[in-house]
Amino acid sequence: MARSPLEIFAHHAESLIAGNIDEIVADYSDDALFITPDGVLRGKAGVRKGFEALLNDLPDAEWSVPTQHFEGTVGFIEWKAVSATTEASDGIDTFVFDDEHIVAQTVRYTLQKRS
Repeated sequence: MARSPLEIFAHHAESLIAGNIDEIVADYSDDALFITPDGVLRGKAGVRKGFEALLNDLPDAEWSVPTQHFEGTVGFIEWKAVSATTEASDGIDTFVFDDEHIVAQTVRYTLQKRS
């Protein structure tokens, strides 16, 4: 049974907040693209690598997503995350969905040390 982009994103967000890499990766297609300023990561292995870096940058963070726009198979979010030692207040992601997965995502944020 197909999931809507909002359902896929809701599971993605829950998994990210929980820090559950396996569940995060499960939301992506086998040939997903994960695009960052550092380059393009491909497939589930690339998605895993990207989220391991994100969760390492922002360990045990509190996340907020003040802006969410979904239209058809495309989603756009602005997000913030604060951990004990680091924060990102300018996260921007774009998602492309199919009937069951995220097939492409762009990710950009500025990591800052907390004082």
